Amino acid sequence: MDINALFTDEGLRAFTATVRDQHVRDAQQYGQIADIVRSRLEQTPIEGDRWMSKRLRAWKVARQLKAMQKASGEAASKAEALYATYVNEVLELPQRRATAEAKKLERKNSRQTAVGAAVAGSLNKTVTSLNAPQAQAPGTAGQARPAEFVAPDNPWQQWPMAAGGEQAPNRTINDYFAKGEQG
Repeated sequence: MDINALFTDEGLRAFTATVRDQHVRDAQQYGQIADIVRSRLEQTPIEGDRWMSKRLRAWKVARQLKAMQKASGEAASKAEALYATYVNEVLELPQRRATAEAKKLERKNSRQTAVGAAVAGSLNKTVTSLNAPQAQAPGTAGQARPAEFVAPDNPWQQWPMAAGGEQAPNRTINDYFAKGEQG
């Protein structure tokens, strides 16, 4: 086997196909041998056997062959997985990287275009507003809003102590609630 041929698509495909076919054939043979061994041992009594001893013994021996059959089947599927992984991780990797780089460059260019358009729009808006005719005569100051008195909605502003001002004289609860009639 040429090890350099193993690192090509055709070489690895041929290797994995050969290995897969060998394991599939082995798995079939192990299954056939397991069936033959089980049936022969079930029919062959050994002195001192009880009523289920033959079947139990046949099952224990055939179970090992069935495990070999299962392992060969898994090895055949692992051979296919080897080829698929090689194709995915080695052969197709440069193409995937090139595609990812192209997408990244496209996203970068679209972001730069969007930022450029936003800056151009902002500058256009600024220039338009600066060049627009003014409603007031040049050299005059703009009219200020008249002063408004706003009544406090917050009851805490009524008490200087709560607002952080000077302290009011000590009050009691009776100052805040009307005294009831005592009688």
